[in-house]
Amino acid sequence: MGRALARPLFRAMNPIDWLVTHVAGAPGGRAGAAHRVARRAAALAAFAIAGTVHALPSAEVEPLAGDDPDVKAQAIAKIAGSGDANAARILEALSDGRLYFDAGHAVFVEGDKAFRVEDGAAAATPAGEAIVANNRLRGEVDAALSGLRLTDPKPEVRLAAAKELASSAQPEQRDSVAKALAANPDPAVAALLGLALARIDLQADDPKQRAAAAAKLAASDDPQVKSLLSDAIKAERDADAKSALESARASIDARLSRSEVVARVLTGISLGSVLLLAALGLAITYGVMGVINMAHGELLMVGAYATYVVQGAFRRWLPDHTDLYLVAAVPAAFLCAALVGLVIERVVIRFLYGRPLETLLATFGVSLFLAQGARTLFGAQNVELSNPSWLSGGLELSPTLVLPWNRIGIVVFSLAVLALVAVLLVRTRLGLYVRAVTQNRRMAACMGVPTGRTDALAFALGAGIAGLGGVALSQFTNVGPDMGQAYIVDSFMVVVLGGVGQLAGTVIASLGLGIVSKFLEGWAGAVIAKILVLVFIIIFIQRRPQGLFALKGREAVV
Repeated sequence: MGRALARPLFRAMNPIDWLVTHVAGAPGGRAGAAHRVARRAAALAAFAIAGTVHALPSAEVEPLAGDDPDVKAQAIAKIAGSGDANAARILEALSDGRLYFDAGHAVFVEGDKAFRVEDGAAAATPAGEAIVANNRLRGEVDAALSGLRLTDPKPEVRLAAAKELASSAQPEQRDSVAKALAANPDPAVAALLGLALARIDLQADDPKQRAAAAAKLAASDDPQVKSLLSDAIKAERDADAKSALESARASIDARLSRSEVVARVLTGISLGSVLLLAALGLAITYGVMGVINMAHGELLMVGAYATYVVQGAFRRWLPDHTDLYLVAAVPAAFLCAALVGLVIERVVIRFLYGRPLETLLATFGVSLFLAQGARTLFGAQNVELSNPSWLSGGLELSPTLVLPWNRIGIVVFSLAVLALVAVLLVRTRLGLYVRAVTQNRRMAACMGVPTGRTDALAFALGAGIAGLGGVALSQFTNVGPDMGQAYIVDSFMVVVLGGVGQLAGTVIASLGLGIVSKFLEGWAGAVIAKILVLVFIIIFIQRRPQGLFALKGREAVV
């Protein structure tokens, strides 16, 4: 196993050095000096072929069809060290059972086509059986491919190969790793090779060498390194080396704990941003009209389905610009949800002002109507929505902390929506009317504010913002007829906790609940965390009914 793991670096050093190391570490390398000398002689003979870039003759593949595992291992080393452009394809074919040798010719198969190993030219499909690779040979191939990838022109491929080596380095590989590190690879690759060297030294016979390795490993953020140190501490007998190992583990523990706290905070901010988008529109409608809109979650659903429709339109008519569908979905979702909200207000809610129980029941009926409408139009199953390429992947802050780009995008999008709503409420006539009606409806009406039209526009605005929340939710959760039900209760909790009609309270409450919920989930689980949050809000409202921020100005009793 040590020899199999030693090969990823054979391309990073002189081929003779690597082949000698390769042979010395091979299974059977402990059989005696005479055997090792013979194996090294064979390796040096192989170097005469592998040292130059050339077309790979079928004769070098022929030993793979034999029965001697050591000869097969040498043949893999020759193929990998040949410098042939098709070496990786040939080795992958061997591992997958797609390499053939028949009548003196070697071919490998990819899909339904066969290619000659000499030059990669098309060949006739082989009729015989493929060369069988057992687990040992697959390990040989994987190690050889790792070495090829370590010298790949693409930086990301080299980095992946170095990561693989850093997690599997063995004592037999120390000289090879040291020589590869001396070859001045990329900084990121050099750091990983340095980590691999420290992992090897952790198993050295010299206690001082083990202590020095522990000091180097203390800078790692990899949980596997922590596990490695824990195992080393159990086996360590030297007091100084054990102290160094324990100190290194404590250092890693402290960093991992900080990373976990940061991860929970950032995840909580992401959840809070979702709650903000879900509750922002509700804060406006509930604050202006005092309407308990049980259909608010379905307005989120309308925005999500509008995003789905826009994605389908881009796939059909603009397939080359599919990544831009999310940008076009933002205004589309806002308009669709705002139009639905306007219809709800004009047809149902405007006849029920001042009657909260009837309004609650009516909007609950509207929510059922909208959900059933979605089932009729799009089906009962969840629909497919894909992230644009620019929202795929994540930002890696450490080996244990990766922030998905779609979550980061939601935070940025939520802040942008919040800024636009704040400008609208502070800098426009509609915003002035909304604030006036929120503070004192009767006085606003006496001053000439069209309260009925303000109610309709405010409800449409709140519904449109809910539609924008649906756009965001569509990027990381299932889109279906019932998706809004999961957010309606949380939205009301945010609005009540923050203070009716107060944007600042809504922001603080949503982010605060998101962060607190994530910490409680890590401590007590998701269900218990939600119960504890609900109990806290109930107690808080009992002590402070107006929420975090009370409305300013005189309130008329309606």
